[in-house]
Amino acid sequence: MSTPRELVAQMTLEEKCSLLSGLDFWHTKSVERLGIKGVMYSDGPHGLRKQDDQGDHLGVNDSIKAVCFPAACASTASFDRNLVRQIGEAVGNECQHEQVAVNLGPAINIKRSPLCGRNFEYMSEDPYLAGEMAVGIIQGTQSKNIGVSVKHFAANDQEHRRMSSDSVVDERTLREIYLPAFEAAAKRGKAWTFMCSYNKLNGEYASQHKWLLTDLLRNEWGFDGIVMSDWGAVSDRVKGVEAGLDMEMPSSAGVNDAEVVKAVREGRLDEKYVDLCCERIIEVHNRYLEHADPSTPWDKEADHELAGKLGADCMVLLKNDDGILPLKDGEKIAIIGEFANKPRYQGGGSSHINSFKVTSLLNAVEDKPGTCVCYAQGYHIDSDDEDAALVAEALEKAKAADKVVVVAGLPDNYESEGYDRKHMRIPPNQNALIEKVAAVNPNLVVLLYNGSPVEMPWLGLAKGLIEGYLGGQNVGTANRAVLWGEVNPSARLPETMPVKLQDTPCYLSYGGEGNTAVYSEGIFVGYRYYTKKEMPVLFPFGYGMSYTTFAYDNLRLSAGQIKDTDTVTVCVDVTNTGKVAGKEVVQLYVSDRESEVFRPVRELKGFDKIELQPGETRTVTFTLDKRSFAYWNTKIHDWHVETGVFDIQICKDADTVILSAPLTVESTVEIPETFTEDSITLDIRKNPKAMAILSGLLKGGLSAIFGDDKPETSDAASEAVGDEMMEAMMAYMPLRGLISFSQGKINHEVLKSLLDQMNA
Repeated sequence: MSTPRELVAQMTLEEKCSLLSGLDFWHTKSVERLGIKGVMYSDGPHGLRKQDDQGDHLGVNDSIKAVCFPAACASTASFDRNLVRQIGEAVGNECQHEQVAVNLGPAINIKRSPLCGRNFEYMSEDPYLAGEMAVGIIQGTQSKNIGVSVKHFAANDQEHRRMSSDSVVDERTLREIYLPAFEAAAKRGKAWTFMCSYNKLNGEYASQHKWLLTDLLRNEWGFDGIVMSDWGAVSDRVKGVEAGLDMEMPSSAGVNDAEVVKAVREGRLDEKYVDLCCERIIEVHNRYLEHADPSTPWDKEADHELAGKLGADCMVLLKNDDGILPLKDGEKIAIIGEFANKPRYQGGGSSHINSFKVTSLLNAVEDKPGTCVCYAQGYHIDSDDEDAALVAEALEKAKAADKVVVVAGLPDNYESEGYDRKHMRIPPNQNALIEKVAAVNPNLVVLLYNGSPVEMPWLGLAKGLIEGYLGGQNVGTANRAVLWGEVNPSARLPETMPVKLQDTPCYLSYGGEGNTAVYSEGIFVGYRYYTKKEMPVLFPFGYGMSYTTFAYDNLRLSAGQIKDTDTVTVCVDVTNTGKVAGKEVVQLYVSDRESEVFRPVRELKGFDKIELQPGETRTVTFTLDKRSFAYWNTKIHDWHVETGVFDIQICKDADTVILSAPLTVESTVEIPETFTEDSITLDIRKNPKAMAILSGLLKGGLSAIFGDDKPETSDAASEAVGDEMMEAMMAYMPLRGLISFSQGKINHEVLKSLLDQMNA
C-alpha cells in the first residue's frame, strides 16, 4: 500500500490542488486513478447533524434524525471527564454507522462575555476546565476511529462581525486564557483535525496565520493532523496553503484551486506546501477509511436513555432554601411554563440536531408513579408580552399547590450562532410571571433553560433554583430525576453568574469598535476578574449544591518545597456526612502570594468528581507540575515560575476556600536582564549580582549621592518620614539621575563602566 507521500508524488499539480478544497458542502474530493477516496464531514459535537445533498451549515435545512446529547454548556457543568467521554463515544458510533469521517467539534473558545451568542456551544470561562473536558470528548469520539475538529482556532469569542473582526489579544493573555484548551486538545487529545476561525488574530486572518497554524500548532504543540477552514473562512487561499491551512471548506467550485495552481506555476508558492497539505489530508482520511464500519449499530433509543442519564449529572442546584428540594411523592406540584411542555434543549445554528424524539418535563412526570402534578402554560415562548389569561390560570394552579416549579429561560431567538445577545435578561413576561407566582405561593422552584448566564431579579423570591442549561433531547427525564431526588445533583457552574451585565470584565469593550475587538481586560476573564475585585456575584464559578453534605480534611502535600522542574502530590480526604449518596466535585486552586506581574487571586489547576455513600471517606489525589504555578513571561516567551510561596487551596468554588497549605517553589530559570541608564534602582535591587556591583558605587549611603542636604527634622517621627521619602526617591530613580544628584561625582563614563559590569 502506497504511503501518502508516495501517492502525492504520483499526482499532477492540478490533482494535488483539487484535494485542498471540498467537493461540495460536506464531502471531500477523490483521485480515483490513484485510489484516493473522499470522505464526509458533519457538524457536531453533541450529536450528529448529517446533511447529504442540500447543505447549509446553519441548520436551516433538515438533517437526518439523530440524538441530541447535552450541549457543551451543560456537559461541562458536570465537571466529569468520563461523562463527556461517553458522549464522544456515542457520537463516534453514530458517525461510523452513517459513514461520517469527522464530527465537527468540540468548540472550546473561552466564554469571555455572557453576551456571546454561541456560548451554549462553548465549554467554560476557564481554560483548564475547557481543556480537560475537550480532551475527554476528543478521546471518546476518536476511540471509535472517527476524527474530531477542534474549533474555532483561535480567539473567536463573539459572533458580532465574526467573519471580519480582528481579535487584538496580547501575548500573555493569549497564552494563559485563549490557547491552553487548544493546546490540551492537540497535545493530549491528539485531535485529528483543527478548524480555523473566521476572525483575524492580531491583524491576520486565522485562515492564513502562519504563526498560529504552523509555528504554534504544528511545530510547538506537535499537531500532525488536518487544519480545515470554517465554512467560508478563507480570505487568501494561496497565503493559507503556505501558512498551513490544508483544507478549504466548503467547495469553491474550483476557483481557489485554480489560484493555487497559478501561484505555483508563477513561482509565488513553493509546491512543497501543496504537497504537505495533501499528505496530511490523505493520512488523516485514511485513519477513518482503514477502520470504516457502517455495520456499527446505532440504537437511538439507547442513546436517548443515555442522554437523559448523563443530563441529570449536568444540572446545577443553585439554591435550596428550607430544603424545598427534592420534591416528594404525594405533594401537589404545579408545573408552570411553556418550556415544561416544549423544552429548549439545544442552541441554534450549525450544531442544531434533528432529534428523533424529545422528552419534556411533562412527558417525564406522566410516567412517574405517586406524583400529583398539574400544568399551566403561563407564557408564550415566542412572545415577550404577558398573556393575562395564561397568567391567571397559572396563579390559580399555583395557589392550590404545595409547591410550584416554574420552568423559564431563553428562547431560541435570544441566543444563537450568527449574532450576540444584547442583554442578559430573560423575556419580561417570564420575569413577571415568576414574581406573581411567588406572591401567591412562596414555595417556588425555578428551573432555567439557557445557554449562558441570565440576570435574576426574582432570585430572592425563589426558594429553589436549578440551572438546567441546554440538557439534550431527554432533558425532561433529567429534570424529573433531579427535582424528585432520583438523582442527587452534582454539577457545578463552569462560568460565573454575574449580578448584571455591567459587572462583566469586558463590558466596556466587548464587541469592539468596527472590525477591531481589543481584549482590554487581559487575563482577568470570568472568576479571575471577580475574585480580584472582590465583586459580589449571583453565583461564583465552580458553585453547586447537593442533597447531601461533604466534609474535607487532612490536606497534605508530598513536599513543602520543590523546584519548578519537580512535581508535587496533593492529597485530601473527602467524607459524605449526609444521609444520601452523592457525587462531589473536588476543586484545587493555586494562589501566588506575591508576584512581580499581575496575577489572579487563584486559578483552577485540578478537579475530580467522586461518588460517596453516606459516611464514606475517600482520598482524592492531584499532581501539580510547573504549569500549575507558571505565568507566561513575555521576556523569555515561555512559561515561568517565580520563586516564592504558593497556597494550594481546596475550594468549594472560586470564592470559597475550604483548606489551604503553603508550598515554596524555587525557580530554576534566571530571567535575562539588560540594564541601561534608564533602569531604576528598585528593579536593580531584585538582581543580587547587579545590586552588588551598584552597591559598591553607592557605598556610604544616601549622603554619598545627596551630600548633606537631607531636610532637617525636629523629631524621630519626621526624621523617619524623611528617610522613607529619600529611600522612595532612590528606589524610583533611574541610574542617569545619579549624574544630576551627585554634583559631578558620577558621569556617563562611570555609568557606562558600571553598566558593562552589571550586564556582563
